[in-house]
Amino acid sequence: MSKKKYVKDSEVTMTEMVLPNDTNTLNNLMGGKLMHWMDVVAAISAQRHSNSIVVTASADSISFKNPIALGNVVTLKAQVTRAFNTSMEVYIEVFAEDIPANSKITTHRAFFTFVAVDEGGKPVKVPELVPETENETELFEGALRRRQLRLILGKRMDPQDATELKSLFDFGDSNK
Repeated sequence: MSKKKYVKDSEVTMTEMVLPNDTNTLNNLMGGKLMHWMDVVAAISAQRHSNSIVVTASADSISFKNPIALGNVVTLKAQVTRAFNTSMEVYIEVFAEDIPANSKITTHRAFFTFVAVDEGGKPVKVPELVPETENETELFEGALRRRQLRLILGKRMDPQDATELKSLFDFGDSNK
């Protein structure tokens, strides 16, 4: 396994059409169906980076900015933004396209976290990620802060140990 990989190596684009069975009573794409598609595209991206089986560890809050209508073409784009020891953060963007109206909008953005595992489900190391573009570097640099926030919210890290988030928390002066 290579020690380093590039963001472009993990890029995935998936396209789906919203069919009647995918919609709610308002003829918009059901949120659960979209989350399923997001999980699939992000998992493929994480697998491409790690060359391993991956499991979903977390999905950051997904806000439903714009509805996606029946008949729209949905494009989901995913890429690994940072690799840690055994986990990877994946960024997903979702676009809805109304082809007859010639319009395309961004509807959702989210970060998912995956852990690479072996056949027995035991975590395995993942290659280092090397960002190349300005956008890739910005996402890469923010990933550690997002990771620490996830760990704090999941009660897996004490806020005082969050080196990248210290400015967001007021711990007081410990010398007083």
